[in-house]
Amino acid sequence: MSRQQRGHIVVFGAGGRAGRTVVGQALRRGRRVVGVVRDPRGHPDLADDTDAGLRIVAGDLTDPASAAAVVTDETAALVNAVTPFTAPPDSFDDFDTAYYAHLVGNLVRAAGTSGARVVEIGLAATLKSGDGRLYDDADAFPAFLRPFAEARMRGLAAWREASDQIDWLVVTPPPLLSPQAPPTGRYRLAGDILDSTLAAVPLSYTDLATAIVDQIDSPTHHRSQIAVYAAP
Repeated sequence: MSRQQRGHIVVFGAGGRAGRTVVGQALRRGRRVVGVVRDPRGHPDLADDTDAGLRIVAGDLTDPASAAAVVTDETAALVNAVTPFTAPPDSFDDFDTAYYAHLVGNLVRAAGTSGARVVEIGLAATLKSGDGRLYDDADAFPAFLRPFAEARMRGLAAWREASDQIDWLVVTPPPLLSPQAPPTGRYRLAGDILDSTLAAVPLSYTDLATAIVDQIDSPTHHRSQIAVYAAP
């Protein structure tokens, strides 16, 4: 049994929709999970469950010391499901476009002490489209959201500059990632390119989580961004 299969999984952003779904998927497979949220009191429905293998802890991925504190030699993987807001703000004028690059730096330092694999949930706007990235297409991506997409691109650049010793992967869902989409237990992985035909089919959060935990249990992609789509 590999380290990825026997160790526990740390999920940063466990209180969000994607983070919760990853936690649930990992627990259903019998994995031990440490769910990290900034303030556990803000998530009264999340609690330690010894029988299920779940532990909820306070932690902040924007703080390098806090991020490192939840990682141990028994950590098999880190999942980054952190987002700076629950809904797009009215303006991104004051948004720090280095936000995700800082998170990457903290994840690299945390993983470096444990050898854990890192899987991050990406943003569809950063997938290649035409001669650029999806966020370069003003018809497909709102201009006011561009600073957020640029922040994600800076995060990708930081990953690519990370030490070869860090086993990272960015798993990026299509624009139609939907809580209403029915889970199928199936999905399709593709490269760092937006496939407009596949992207037209909504992907469920459960199928996204399945892809993420699969890439922890049995990794097939390394040190790259990949797209995940609903299976046809």
